[in-house]
Amino acid sequence: MNQLWQSLQEGAGLLHSLPWLLLTLFALPLLVLSARRIYPHWPLLIAMLAPCLLALALLIRADLVLLVVLADVGLLLLAAADLFTLPAAKTFSVHREAARIASLRMSQKVTLQISNHGQRRRVVWIRDDVPEEFEPTPAEFAIRMEPRSRATIHYEFVAGRRGAFSLECVHLRVRSLLGLWKRQFRLPCQSVIHVYPDMKQLAEYAILARTNRLSQVGVRRTRRIGQDHEFERLRDYTPDDNYKHIDWRTTARRSKLTVKDFQSSQSQRILFLVDCGRMMTNQSSGISLLDHALNSLLMLSFVALRQGDSVGLICFSDEIHTFVPPRSGMNQMNQLLHASFDRFPRLVESRYDQAFLYLGSHCKKRSLVVLISNIIDEVNSHQLELYLSSLVGRHLPLGVLLRDRSLFQAADQPRPAGRQLFEAAAAAEILTWRHQVLTDLQHKGVLALDVFPEDMTAPLINRYLEIKARHLL
Repeated sequence: MNQLWQSLQEGAGLLHSLPWLLLTLFALPLLVLSARRIYPHWPLLIAMLAPCLLALALLIRADLVLLVVLADVGLLLLAAADLFTLPAAKTFSVHREAARIASLRMSQKVTLQISNHGQRRRVVWIRDDVPEEFEPTPAEFAIRMEPRSRATIHYEFVAGRRGAFSLECVHLRVRSLLGLWKRQFRLPCQSVIHVYPDMKQLAEYAILARTNRLSQVGVRRTRRIGQDHEFERLRDYTPDDNYKHIDWRTTARRSKLTVKDFQSSQSQRILFLVDCGRMMTNQSSGISLLDHALNSLLMLSFVALRQGDSVGLICFSDEIHTFVPPRSGMNQMNQLLHASFDRFPRLVESRYDQAFLYLGSHCKKRSLVVLISNIIDEVNSHQLELYLSSLVGRHLPLGVLLRDRSLFQAADQPRPAGRQLFEAAAAAEILTWRHQVLTDLQHKGVLALDVFPEDMTAPLINRYLEIKARHLL
């Protein structure tokens, strides 16, 4: 007994003289375990308090050192035994089922299938490797899995940003038998999800168009009756009508002169110029101005393609990013979607000169050129006015300028006072300048549309239908 006591004292003296050795002996196993993603759990940390409290008793009675050593060794053996109850990496496997295409700010369902190949019952915590731009609901699952079983879980996410995203793995966390240790697994399971602008609006528009309820989304029917090609309707004869258009069979049946009306059916071209520079980085209703622009662009493209027109797209900032040549047919919608879903605004100055030079070299035929941008200072407003007015005669330019709602709210204060008075005056001055820019554009033959980003779709479609009805192209 005396020899054991002397050995313990000599070992304690050695550790006291070399504290770094004690720290190394304690930290080295934990570092080795952390490399395998194994970490102590809170029950082990609580259990370690008992030896620590016993060690304090040595300050009162030095002969309790054997009890302290036995407690340390016992806890060490218990922790080591519990460590071997953790499962191996091959114990679990996972499979993910998710649609490859999702819509911006729309709920998307994901299914995970987790298999337990081990011989023990496990409680498993599961979290998918969703990007930070996604909002999963729920974010984590805790399920109890029987031996050699499979569990299926479902969750939904809402994407807050467009683009191509890769889900590389699924994270699992399990505990040891006594709960002293926990281990995390990173199971490979790759899925690629393309988040497109909101496409649900296209289906809603098609349904409303079939049921004659487009007025619910603010779209007006502005078609003008023509006399060119497509049959429009039958109506009573008037003295100003061409007798060649009399439908004699219907006249005989009705015993009343009846003529045919026709509507114009010429295929026209629409080309969108979308600014992806610094003017489109602001946000409205939780998404950027560029997202609002793309949503309205796709909606108008859907309407124009259904009417037989050709639609093209140019995205630019300090360089030309995307060019989709104008084509007709509903397959063009896929080209527009693929060209725009991963385009984001950049904090650079937009080069209108390059964009309009590219337009002039790649689009020779007369088209409706829709420029979607914003004006915040005299420099970019002067460029926008200069290059849009240069298209008059060769093309029909339409400038769509996005409003800043905070400016209008500041200017519409009912009774401003103090600081609000100065803010209202500054906002009113900016809005007056903006109105003057729009007036100058219209005087130079440029069509202009001044709208809030979230309310842009219906006015843009109405302006397009008006242009078609008036045969401005």
